[in-house]
Formats: sequence, C-alpha cells, structure tokens
Amino acid sequence: MATALLSVSRFLPLQNREMGGFTRNFRSPYLGEVIGSKSFVRRAVRRVHGESFVVASVLGQKVKNRETVVPDPDYRIAIVLLGLSGGLIYTNNLLPAAPIGLLGLLLLVQTSRVRFVFDEEALEVKVGEQLQDSGENVFVGGKNRWKYSTFVNWELWWPNFPILVYFKETQTKPEGQVHFFPVIFDGKQLYDVMVERAGPSKTSGPK
Repeated sequence: MATALLSVSRFLPLQNREMGGFTRNFRSPYLGEVIGSKSFVRRAVRRVHGESFVVASVLGQKVKNRETVVPDPDYRIAIVLLGLSGGLIYTNNLLPAAPIGLLGLLLLVQTSRVRFVFDEEALEVKVGEQLQDSGENVFVGGKNRWKYSTFVNWELWWPNFPILVYFKETQTKPEGQVHFFPVIFDGKQLYDVMVERAGPSKTSGPK
C-alpha cells in the first residue's frame, strides 16, 4: 500500500478538481466526496496557518476473495469394492469378501457425508449437507483444518483413477504431519483446487 501526496493546493468550497484521473467534489474545506470505482482513495483536509491543503492516500485496488470450493462426492471406489465383494461371495470366497465388503460400505457412508471444503486460506474437513464441524482429528488430534501456507507437499494417487490423496503440513507439528484420505470426491475437481490453493504436485491431473 502506497501513500502519495496527490495535490497540495488552496481551494474554494463546492469547487471541482481533477486528481489522479478521478474527479473529486469538495463540499467544504474539511470534507469531500470520493468518486471512483476500482481504487480506494482516502483524503484528509488540513488547515495549516489558515491555508487549506488536500492529502490523498491511495489504498490500492480492491482484492477479490477466492470462492469456497467443495468437490462433488464420487462413489466409484465404494461401488468397485462392493462389486468385488459380491464377486468373491459368488465364488464362495467368503473370507476376503467380508473385509472388502465392510470397507466398501464404510466408504459408501463416508462419501455421502464427508466433504473437503477449500476456503480462502485453508482446507477443512466437514460433514453433512450443512457442512458441520467434524470435530478433532481422531488420529493426530487438533482441528481438521489446515492452512495452505503450511503444506509441505501433496500427491494424488493415481491420476487416471485417483484412489488416495496425501499431504504433509507443519501446522499440527513443526516437523510435519502426514495425512492420507481416500478420494471419495471428484478427482479432477480435487486436483484442480489443490493445485490452485496449495501449489503444483509431482503427479499430473486426472485424465
């Protein structure tokens, strides 16, 4: 933010002047009206030894906030696991079918309720359609919210059919904390917003 002395001059009430490409209406020696759309200009009028002076401060252009992004849910992993479990049951392989089926059911439920919310400064895990707080992380403690500025690196495995997303951050502990999440969201949307907010990854985007 830069402050510039745009004009120092004597003026009369109700007089129009041109300053920095914008027109200013001075209602009195002490107050004025700012006209402009893209830049904010703060002006203070001072009286020094009976003279009127105008000091304008350029505050810079308005910064547009990044929108909050919530990737769509993706049920493909859960469906594949449930289908595999059904195939194993059909062939009487009940022992492997049970854990695979339970994992498929778990991911099915989690896909319907868990959301990754990318706001302006951090990634947060929330639950439900109303995006409620998910509480503390049951594995490493602390809130399920991590600032992008603390991300050390991240990866998406595998780009053509993303199954797992990994990232390491220094917010939870200074030496770095690793996180793994199943990709129960749209992989392309997840990749694009991760690149935008956390920087590029070594892997390429989903095809």
